[in-house]
Amino acid sequence: MLGSWSQSQLMSSSNSHHDRREEEESTDHPRPPTAFHMRQLLVSCADLISQSDYSAAKRFFSILSSNSSPYGDSTERLVHQFIRALSLRLNRPGISPSTAPAALVFDNNMVSTSRPCGSTSNDKMLISYESDQEALRSCYLSLNKITPFIRFCHLTANQAILESIQVGQEAIHIIDFDIMHGVQWPPLMQALAERSENTLHQSPPMLRITGTGQDLNVLHRTGDRLSKFAQSLGIRFHFHPLLLLNNDPTSLAIYLPSAITLLPDEALAVNCVLYLHREANHSNPLFLQRFLEALDHYTALFDSLEATLPPTSRERLAVEQVWFGREIMDIVAAEGEGRRERHQKFETWEMILKSVGFVKVPLSPFALSQAKILLRLHYPSDGYQLQILNNSFFLGWQNQSLFSVSSWQ
Repeated sequence: MLGSWSQSQLMSSSNSHHDRREEEESTDHPRPPTAFHMRQLLVSCADLISQSDYSAAKRFFSILSSNSSPYGDSTERLVHQFIRALSLRLNRPGISPSTAPAALVFDNNMVSTSRPCGSTSNDKMLISYESDQEALRSCYLSLNKITPFIRFCHLTANQAILESIQVGQEAIHIIDFDIMHGVQWPPLMQALAERSENTLHQSPPMLRITGTGQDLNVLHRTGDRLSKFAQSLGIRFHFHPLLLLNNDPTSLAIYLPSAITLLPDEALAVNCVLYLHREANHSNPLFLQRFLEALDHYTALFDSLEATLPPTSRERLAVEQVWFGREIMDIVAAEGEGRRERHQKFETWEMILKSVGFVKVPLSPFALSQAKILLRLHYPSDGYQLQILNNSFFLGWQNQSLFSVSSWQ
């Protein structure tokens, strides 16, 4: 039953037939709680908070804190992140992590200070609850390197775009929501250049990219890097930055129509990688249900990092603390308009896209082969699972699907 776990119950044996000697040894040397027990404690704590029973919830914090660490195994690291988020919610109900004061201090010496991604102080990873975009960008690159998920999305999306463009197409316009560093597009440029070399067409199509973001300077730097790479391949290229403050759907509706004005004989592709979940306004409003779904999602992510990287990996630590940690903070601690991360299941987006007239385009066998090669060469762990369902690709860890790629027209 939710809210029923106590410290004595946590440390007691589930087998009532143990003899007295075994019970005495268990009391003298209590076994550390299992991952299942820690999950139950987290859920019980979240349930009490959802019922505004804050004094009872605080009694769980000492147990959870003493059995968590940013440097432990995947369960200890996961609990560390969720207890931080629950602490923020408990101390400042409803506050948005992006607007929480920098001097906010939590239990277990949890302080918020702006630090570069990957830095440590007194063996503690310190992150800012203010907008530290530089740290997030750095961790995004690390995330792209140490996990297959973003590379899988980019590779498969690029192949879908490439296959949808007819040979001889004069121009292509790509709208990329939340373009970040633009790391997705150099491989596509390379593929376009190579395809032109292998045909009778002397030059690849002109490529326009409209990239959205929240920092105009970052957008300009991204555009400059892509322009230089395109020039090295002989590709005519234009970049258009589109500033969307706080991913505001209102600004999107205002400025996007002018951004999608097509030139003659220009194909249009819209790319949404890790963006759609931030624009949903119908994610689960019930805190406890949202907490449970987030716990399942990030348990699988942390387990995958545990199997992929060594315990001493600083990149893994930075990604867990800054990137995933910030997401967990937002999902667990923020409410209403202050909550930015609004993950939605694929089935929800599939229903929305179909309802407005989009039709799914099956991803090709070659795209599947590319994804399999990516996993086999760079992420050989058996835990990564690639599945095909209803003409869409799903990549996850063990039995938990985490990311999906689909193509629509």
